[in-house]
Amino acid sequence: ELLGHAQTNAQLEAIVKEVDLDGSGELEFEEFCILASKFLIEEEEDTNAELLNSELKEAFRFYDREGNGYITTEDFKEILRELDPEIPESELIGMVNEIDVDDSGTVDFEEFQKALR
Repeated sequence: ELLGHAQTNAQLEAIVKEVDLDGSGELEFEEFCILASKFLIEEEEDTNAELLNSELKEAFRFYDREGNGYITTEDFKEILRELDPEIPESELIGMVNEIDVDDSGTVDFEEFQKALR
């Protein structure tokens, strides 16, 4: 395990080779710092994605007042208007048509998530 990530021997060797700047087969402090920063950046990106997904779920639940797993396209247009009051109606309609891929007149969480990412 490396910085909380399970690794095979082959993966570890490839990782060391990638950051082993002088080709010594060993990691000097500077090389270790490069390696550690890569894993920390990956972990931060994962955490940010989880946080964004959690915030999107919370926002979706707020607008899904009946708790039925979807919001109407009209409600979704209102959300978009709140985000940008100057948005033209024709653009709203185009966005809703693009988002409501199954043409159900509703937006489920998956469609909502794709639209707001």
